[in-house]
Amino acid sequence: MNAESLTFTQPWPLSLPPEPRPDAGKGAVPKPRILVAEDDAVSRELICARLEKWGYDVVVTENGTQAIMALRKKDAPCVAILDWMMPGMDGLEICRRIREVDRVLYIILLTARGSKANLLEGLRAGADDYLVKPFDKDELHARILVGLRVMALQEALAGRVKELEADARGF
Repeated sequence: MNAESLTFTQPWPLSLPPEPRPDAGKGAVPKPRILVAEDDAVSRELICARLEKWGYDVVVTENGTQAIMALRKKDAPCVAILDWMMPGMDGLEICRRIREVDRVLYIILLTARGSKANLLEGLRAGADDYLVKPFDKDELHARILVGLRVMALQEALAGRVKELEADARGF
């Protein structure tokens, strides 16, 4: 196979999708599920309302303990938005625990801590992305779309590996 015969397609939008219509989604593909772990009621409500407006199925938790329990379920969301500082267990500890068990999850750490040292600490703990409060809603949406693309690519790759393993067993 030469380089000229390779084609690359992008199964994702190149820009943010339009705001959904009220009648959108009837008979459509299931909505992506996103976990929100935020202890501040106002912030939690604003984030969840925006995610629902964008058409996501939102799993809402108020502290780290609830978040880790939701992420341990079989049908856990593939994207999590975690506050850094929460009662029960902070966002960094959730990141570490998720990465210890090799759970495939795209984690966006949402925090008021904006220093470079904090960013590095969050990413080293296992976060995939880091967003400082107050944040721009369109930036949050763009980062969610990145996470969903990454998760779709990981799923496709895992499926291809299974196919190749099955083919190899057939020889």
